[in-house]
Amino acid sequence: MYEPIRTKSVHSTTAGASSDFPHRSREEELDIQLAGHLSALLAVTDELRALTPSAGLDAAAERLVAEVSRLRGGTPPRATPATAAGDPAALHRRAHALAGRALVVAASRADTAAAILSAERMDAHTAALADPRELTTTG
Repeated sequence: MYEPIRTKSVHSTTAGASSDFPHRSREEELDIQLAGHLSALLAVTDELRALTPSAGLDAAAERLVAEVSRLRGGTPPRATPATAAGDPAALHRRAHALAGRALVVAASRADTAAAILSAERMDAHTAALADPRELTTTG
């Protein structure tokens, strides 16, 4: 019926053999993933700061920079939006989703500081979406 496999699988490795590429631990992978989500959240926060400047967004951006720096070991690159154009509601929804993803990863790696920051950002973006005055652009 079925012919037995005669060659060794390309996916198997022999016990004790060293591989040619480095492996990362689960914690390192989660650190990388969390830093990525927080960096994306920082980028959206910076876009929101350009559209609707506020002290709350400034403080949130600084806290995000601190968390990403802690996880990556260096200051994250930041882009300053050239023009303040876009839909604030869409940006708040996107930021809320990114904060939610960061919260899931932070909880799985038991990072209390990142989890608290992510939850606070989710709350802030939910409040901004609920209050139409938060969505108006200045200028």
